[in-house]
Amino acid sequence: MLLDQVSLLTAIAFSAAALTLTLFVGWLGARRDQFLLSWASGLVLVMIGVVALRMMGEGYSPVVEFVSFGLILIGFTFVYAGALQFRSRPIVLSTISSISVGLVAVMGAAFIAGFSGVGTIIANLGMALLMAMSGQQHWIGRAEARVPMTLNALLYGATAFSFLLCALALALNGQWVLEAHPSNWAEDINSIMVIIGITGIGAISLALNQHRSARHHQREAMTDPLTSLLNRRALFERLTTGTLPAGTAVIMFDLDHFKTINDRLGHAGGDSVLAGFADLLRANIRTDDMAARLGGEEFCVVLRDLTSRSAAGVAERIRAAFEVSSVGSTREAVDTTVSAGVAISGLEGEPFEDVLRRADDALYGAKSAGRNRVHAPGPRLVA
Repeated sequence: MLLDQVSLLTAIAFSAAALTLTLFVGWLGARRDQFLLSWASGLVLVMIGVVALRMMGEGYSPVVEFVSFGLILIGFTFVYAGALQFRSRPIVLSTISSISVGLVAVMGAAFIAGFSGVGTIIANLGMALLMAMSGQQHWIGRAEARVPMTLNALLYGATAFSFLLCALALALNGQWVLEAHPSNWAEDINSIMVIIGITGIGAISLALNQHRSARHHQREAMTDPLTSLLNRRALFERLTTGTLPAGTAVIMFDLDHFKTINDRLGHAGGDSVLAGFADLLRANIRTDDMAARLGGEEFCVVLRDLTSRSAAGVAERIRAAFEVSSVGSTREAVDTTVSAGVAISGLEGEPFEDVLRRADDALYGAKSAGRNRVHAPGPRLVA
């Protein structure tokens, strides 16, 4: 034996315990990150299973071996579930449970039949499968953060391979019935790989989660919570540095008589109207255009490379769609209309604030003319 298996098992248990505590504390600070709880729960079971193996010492008990491997298999199933959650994939509890119960049942059948070596081979193959499936999720999702996700996938894959080696060593030696816990070169490699895997995967996953949380908070700070459009701050930060290219259209929208809508439908109904109008904006602009809620019932759209006539056509399409939209309940419904003002950046380009000011003036003209209309003065020819 190259290394002391007892010491290696102890190291695995301590690594799992430390990472479990870190993951659980992380979950307490961000309850939406359910994968942290899944990973923590899985590692608790893995730790208990490893401790049971460690306490078996020099003696051997097929029952303890079966229980230990059963706990580890179930723990790795939770790890796989966490990998799915980390990628925001739906978890089908029946499928996850079937994988866990199926692996433990097949392994248990071998132990009950007296073939503890076969049961141990099945356990190692099951652990390899679960680690490989977890690594596959990180490999598929590597576009989010290519290097860290790839490293995690490789660590999962290497850990899976080490479990395959354990199964292979038992099969090659013909150890179908065990009289002692396996102790060979493959077990040594597996123990070392599990320690490296737990430490590496845990550290990378926590760093990825911190980076993801930072991006999430940044998006929240730049997004209107009701409509999920850009907020005023985000729009101005993106456009106030530099000059808008010629042919950039800015359209200002203002929902007509919105206070009346709020009074008749209540604030929840008013919020529904605002969210519905935001959906209309998204449906009628291109992916590289911008839409923002500036505040209250006021919205702004920035469209690139359009003539004044084309921009007015977009605004009119949105106005007409909003006018015929169904708002309200069976108890009471209200009519919805919107006014719009259009401005186009001049031939030499203009600062966003200047074009926005002219779009706001055009909006005022539309409201003064009776509302529920689009006002689009000709483009500014001289900067």
